[in-house]
Amino acid sequence: MKSKGLLSILTFSEKRKDILFLLEEKPCTLSDIRDYFKVSSPEISPRIKEMLEHNLIEKTNKSYQITPIGRAIIHHFRPFLDVIETIEKNESFWEEHYLGDIPSHLLNNLISLKECDVVSDSIENIYESHKVFVENIMKSSIIKGVSSIFIPTYPDFVVGLAKREVPTSLILTENVFEKVRDEHREKLEVYLKADHTELYVIDDVKLAFVATDVFFSMSLFFNPDTYDPRDDLVGYDEFALKWGSDLFDHYLEKSRKITSI
Repeated sequence: MKSKGLLSILTFSEKRKDILFLLEEKPCTLSDIRDYFKVSSPEISPRIKEMLEHNLIEKTNKSYQITPIGRAIIHHFRPFLDVIETIEKNESFWEEHYLGDIPSHLLNNLISLKECDVVSDSIENIYESHKVFVENIMKSSIIKGVSSIFIPTYPDFVVGLAKREVPTSLILTENVFEKVRDEHREKLEVYLKADHTELYVIDDVKLAFVATDVFFSMSLFFNPDTYDPRDDLVGYDEFALKWGSDLFDHYLEKSRKITSI
């Protein structure tokens, strides 16, 4: 179906959208608009005419200003653009990975990850991002994480956190927990006996992430059977940290606590 009316006015012209955002901030003359976009009057005038006809903007004396209708549309249109920009910024990450284990309420709030970037390792240095991970963990005073994978260096690392009395809460999948329990029993006991640690087990989940008071880092699967060890989505702003904490709480509700082995 061909788009008509207001939808086409805003979605099929970058310039019309930008004019509306400009006039949201303050009224402007034609000269102001022309200078702002560095265009000639013949280039910008048809766009302004279309927006006047659709009651998005109005002219008062020599200035153009946004209408109440235009302001109402901007209020709802901006979040839509923000989520599009969030996805496009790391488009291949979202397109190539399995998202089935991210709960819908957090997918609906994907805009919180707008400032995140993908950290990718080369095939030759597949665990290079682990250095970044460790550096950020060492700066953190509270750590929450979910792991559906086992990395050989992690048991010693987690025991180190326990000995440093860093509040740490971990959720392991059943398979990862069994591997740690069978192959690293003494280290697991040290972790469980520490005063500031918690361990939970969940049946299965196809993602891995850590959320601290310093950073959020998440890795995903290409599909439910194939983990991607190269790409991590990493963020440091308050919105990403909150999103990661909420993701942890989602899985905490589905987990059972381990107090001894």
